[in-house]
Amino acid sequence: MVAAGAHRPGPLKQQNKAHKGGKHSGSSQRRAGGRVSVKAQPRRRLRDLSRVDRRHQAMQLRRQRKEAVLAEKRSLGSRDGPPHLVVLVPLHSGAAAHNTLHLLQSQDSAVVRVAEGRAGDFALLCPRLKQRWRFVTAQAGDLHTVLDLAKVADSLLFILDPADGWDSAGEYCLSCLFAQGLPTYALAVPGGTDLPPKKRIDARKKLAKAIEKRFPEAKLFPLNTEQESSLLLRHLATQKQRHLAFRDRRPHLLAYAAEFVPSQESDLVGTLKVSGFVRGQTLSVNSLVHIVGHGDFQISQVDAPPDPLSLNPRVLKGQKRSQDMEIQVDSANGIDEMEEDIKVLMKADAKKQESLQSEVVPDPMEGEQTWPTEEELQEAEASLKANRRVVKVPKGTSKYQAAWIVDDGEEGSEKDDDEDDDDDFEDMMEEAVSQEGESSEEEGEPAEEDCETMTIPESLRDDQYDEKVKEDEEMLERYKQERMDEMFPDEVDTPRDVPARVRFQKYRGLKSFRTSPWDPKENLPRDYARIFQFQDFPRTRKNLFRQIEKEETEGALVGWYVTVHVCSVPVSVMESFKEGKPLVLFSLLPHEQKMSVLNFLVHRHPSNSEPVQAKEELIFHCGFRRFRASPLFSQHTSADKHKLERFLRPDAAVVVTVYAPITFPPASVLLFKQRSNGMHDLIATGSLLSVDPDRIVIKRLVLSGHPFKIFTKTAVVRYMFFNREDVMWFKPVELRTKWGRRGHIKEPLGTHGHMKCHFDGQLKSQDTVLLHLYKRVFPKWTYDPHVPDPVPWVRSESALPVQEVEMD
Repeated sequence: MVAAGAHRPGPLKQQNKAHKGGKHSGSSQRRAGGRVSVKAQPRRRLRDLSRVDRRHQAMQLRRQRKEAVLAEKRSLGSRDGPPHLVVLVPLHSGAAAHNTLHLLQSQDSAVVRVAEGRAGDFALLCPRLKQRWRFVTAQAGDLHTVLDLAKVADSLLFILDPADGWDSAGEYCLSCLFAQGLPTYALAVPGGTDLPPKKRIDARKKLAKAIEKRFPEAKLFPLNTEQESSLLLRHLATQKQRHLAFRDRRPHLLAYAAEFVPSQESDLVGTLKVSGFVRGQTLSVNSLVHIVGHGDFQISQVDAPPDPLSLNPRVLKGQKRSQDMEIQVDSANGIDEMEEDIKVLMKADAKKQESLQSEVVPDPMEGEQTWPTEEELQEAEASLKANRRVVKVPKGTSKYQAAWIVDDGEEGSEKDDDEDDDDDFEDMMEEAVSQEGESSEEEGEPAEEDCETMTIPESLRDDQYDEKVKEDEEMLERYKQERMDEMFPDEVDTPRDVPARVRFQKYRGLKSFRTSPWDPKENLPRDYARIFQFQDFPRTRKNLFRQIEKEETEGALVGWYVTVHVCSVPVSVMESFKEGKPLVLFSLLPHEQKMSVLNFLVHRHPSNSEPVQAKEELIFHCGFRRFRASPLFSQHTSADKHKLERFLRPDAAVVVTVYAPITFPPASVLLFKQRSNGMHDLIATGSLLSVDPDRIVIKRLVLSGHPFKIFTKTAVVRYMFFNREDVMWFKPVELRTKWGRRGHIKEPLGTHGHMKCHFDGQLKSQDTVLLHLYKRVFPKWTYDPHVPDPVPWVRSESALPVQEVEMD
């Protein structure tokens, strides 16, 4: 031991130079000084570039990037590219969206094409500027419409109120859009002319200060005159585009027109012909297509009809130029007028077409490795003969029917008697009810004149109030459970009616949660036989994205106006399109229709404070998909095992595990929880972490005991178990205390669960002895692709703040 008064070096201690090690061969590693050896470069880079060549190379790369940005700007909305898709999103209930549409349509030398049956959907063609736009309006209250249009929009045009900017519904809409991924945007402020000139400047400054938090460095565009609308259009056409990775790597289109052709077998299912402009990547006819909100389907054919939004429309035979311009202005789409010009681009090849199979059909005998021998077969036949019995049956009775005949006649008679008694009782009850009804009618006929009708609305209100009170009680119970989990994490009470060795027989003890091994293929559930797993998911993803960058796929190029024939589509898809909802198609990458285990990394959204328990049904918006499922929550660590979280934590990142179709990251994810009134509350946002069924989620369970008698390094512990056999069963598991002591069970004392334990130090009387048990858990197969449309969102008044919850 070092003496208590040992000398310690002070700040003026002399610092000598380190030993250099000399120049002999044995010290080459020390001379390296921790430097990493240079990687072997390919032959073309063996020659070092000179300073002039390096400068020239940097200049070439800079020029290529600049040309790529300019080419993207020129192609978007031009003659060869798709129209510039602008989605108008009013963020305030008082925002004048109608005036904005009227101003945008009143451009000089521009042709306006209004879509039939869909208000707020029109195209703007400017041959003089060589630009074409398509404007679509989405209400801020319609959450699914806003999110679906934002998935494919080139620009979002937010309409603000000149006084308040946006309301609570607009704030909620912005939170969802920022979490999903915000494309290029612009802010327009129509109105405000009724204010005095001096107050306009103050209102504008107040609005600029309000939007500074959400949109730093954003410019406000007033929208009251045609000149201001022209400036806004010029800004939309020239601003730099923001890319969303999940849509840039997949072909997608927004339907401009659609037609449903029912099949011969049924009118409820048929072929949906969707017309629109290809965006993102080249569209292949052999790949699957996902209709957002409706599911995955196959493509049978891709046609190339005439472009209805052409900047240079051609004149049909027998028509003058003026007549052609009238057709261009009045018709909603040019498909009906030019059906004879439709060309078939591609037809699906059955050999190359992707399959719709999403699950593996498990073989129950696949894991069977033994085949019965002849002796075992003979023994089985002998046992069947021994169990046979002779029963008298009517002629023509099969063996299967004979097996159901009961030999004992007395049992059958007793059961028949019981059934007859039940029938007689039901008949008597029906007669009594009918007699009461007749008598009440007879008594009620003469008294009709004396009676008067009256409404009692208070009773309904009382019922509704009672339902609300019940919901509050359930929420209070959840708050208590969440608080208990925070105060005593994973602790449970040992049951007294069931032996602990039976209740916790699926659990095991670990020497160290971090370093103890756990086989990921051990005791897998039956649902794992239905899913797909990659041998090396990152490598598959890398190869797939490399093929997309090389543009090796054949099909309809970006900017083409095509008609996609989608097979076996329910008629409900066409009905929703006729109601004015957007029809968005995303082409799937290989394997994206197959089911697997997806892990999402999410953070709790600050606007929601209600407790969210694991295995509770949530609504997922992952990339271009949305579905319902009951997930597991686990900690986000770099270890090979991850502890289960019983609640969604507000202060830490949590990994959400669920069965879902494969999606290649990056992809954003939004988690919603449906209220009892149909509204969807945003509870968490994040991104797709991995597609990995081997990720081990461990549920920890803690049994606690109280030190009854304390000695130097031993103690008698009680209340952890309540019988001697349980103590002997859990004897090999290591014990820990809340104050950091470690120990083990030495022997049981008596028959009521007391046990003698040995620790590495003396316990404190206020300490608690803990025994940790672990079990691997898996998500439940609750995947449901159908998500009901939400009710327009309204801010809820939290009746139970977290601070007011009291623990008993």
